[in-house]
Amino acid sequence: QVQLVESGGGSVQTGGSLRLSCAASGYTAGRICMGWFRQAPGKEREGVAAIRRATGATYYADSVKGRFIISQDNRKNTVYLQMNSLEPEDTAMYYCAADSRICGSTWDDRKFDYWGQGTQVTVSS
Repeated sequence: QVQLVESGGGSVQTGGSLRLSCAASGYTAGRICMGWFRQAPGKEREGVAAIRRATGATYYADSVKGRFIISQDNRKNTVYLQMNSLEPEDTAMYYCAADSRICGSTWDDRKFDYWGQGTQVTVSS
């Protein structure tokens, strides 16, 4: 089993920044690929970014490229999502997720194995 706990959400104005954290524990083999997803009211969940735990390779949704940065500290078993230049369209519940398969170009097309409870991000104009 893998446990994931997100933190760092909040409310900011357009152009602001937030850093989300995801503290992971449990089965290391279940955390080969770590990802951030988000879901806004009335919309489908979408992948935001992912990182391959072993190599640090990163993947981003086109909508956040150049604004968001995913990173990890394996000593702390924590994955981060630095969000800059936030826009009202970024408002959503953000979820951390872990998967036992290697991240790849289609990382956001599959269902990850483990999920956190989510942290709310609200961006006002």
